[in-house]
Amino acid sequence: MDAICIDIEASGLGSRSYPIEIAWKCSGTGRSDEFFINPDSGYEWNDWDEQAAQIHNISPQLLREQGISVQEACVRLNTALDGSTVVSDALEFDFFWMQRLFDAAMLKPTFSMAGIDMILEGEQMIMYRLVAKAQVRRHRAMSDVEDLLTCLAACEIDTDS
Repeated sequence: MDAICIDIEASGLGSRSYPIEIAWKCSGTGRSDEFFINPDSGYEWNDWDEQAAQIHNISPQLLREQGISVQEACVRLNTALDGSTVVSDALEFDFFWMQRLFDAAMLKPTFSMAGIDMILEGEQMIMYRLVAKAQVRRHRAMSDVEDLLTCLAACEIDTDS
């Protein structure tokens, strides 16, 4: 089974936080994408948590200089992931931020999201938790996606990687 894993870094964890970096990768094909999002293109996206910034080391200036618009981000995601189900290891947060992104662009996603528990069962979930706990996450979207794929491989989920 090919897994498409996704990770989102955000401006914080509060209800007014928003996505700032998104990455995804398909285990079978190696297709992937990652990008920053310019917060100036989102509606009232001004809630910035300095503690979160210290964790992911992404500055508002970097986002303004290298980020794409919310519209472009949504089109890019829909084009690449159309009809797919993407897997997140933090579905509650990632789904919230994905919804914030698509709401800001006034678009609908053409893909769905699922939690890690939708592809792991029993002992696999225990193994996943053990491997994930041993990882040192860098809290950058693509490196977190790579870590998630490593965990899935350790759980004997066929990721073709």
